[in-house]
Amino acid sequence: MTIYHQGAARIMGELPVTQAERDARVQLAACYRIFNHLGWVEMIFNHITLRVPGPEKLFLINPFGLHYSEITASSLILIDLEGNPQRETKWPVNRAGFVIHSTLHGAIADVNCVMHTHTTTGMAVACLKDGLSPTNFYAAQLHGGVAYHDFEGITVEEGEKARLVASIGQKKAVILRNHGLLAWGPSVAEAFMTLWTLQRACDVQVAASSAGALNPIASDVFAQTVRESGPGEKRTCEDVFAAMQRLVDAKDPSYRN
Repeated sequence: MTIYHQGAARIMGELPVTQAERDARVQLAACYRIFNHLGWVEMIFNHITLRVPGPEKLFLINPFGLHYSEITASSLILIDLEGNPQRETKWPVNRAGFVIHSTLHGAIADVNCVMHTHTTTGMAVACLKDGLSPTNFYAAQLHGGVAYHDFEGITVEEGEKARLVASIGQKKAVILRNHGLLAWGPSVAEAFMTLWTLQRACDVQVAASSAGALNPIASDVFAQTVRESGPGEKRTCEDVFAAMQRLVDAKDPSYRN
């Protein structure tokens, strides 16, 4: 059953759109189109959220009802940690997505962007008892940096919030057991690179395990691999995201509207 959270829109004067919010809207809308390009879509489900710079903890989320290919900068909904829209909107917010994202935005200081997917290989690895196997190039980059959270049903219960935060700690790559993948970061670019690396690790694991026994990586290699990996390099993350944004700009720049 889908559970909606309409929230209570801010009644007093229309909240002005700052340049910082406008920039955040364009970047987040681009990210939705990048996910669509990569096939990381589940009809109208799943979410990417981004905090808007400012004194309050307000963040942007997709309107529940639009496909990622339809998301534009102006269609994103600005909400607070309780899910209340800060401006009038005709679209609802998906409570299941709101609870996960608002929990992280509210509890972890460095969280500015949160991404969650239900890709086939991501969910497949999430369903495995041992989870992500440290046996490929991408998994090695995340060694020691992947958190796990047990499935508790549709994420709408208040009691799960504390357990979710405890499960994640400060690890930016998360496998929601029996559910899917999640990543967070201080920026869209950094969260994206973490999720992309986790997704690729799952892709390779599923492909390799279907072909035969997995070859282990020597334990003394992991520290160097993590140190030199892309997910930890801010400049690399920004360059990757910029390249992907140019790609979606070339295909359809309407997300900027």
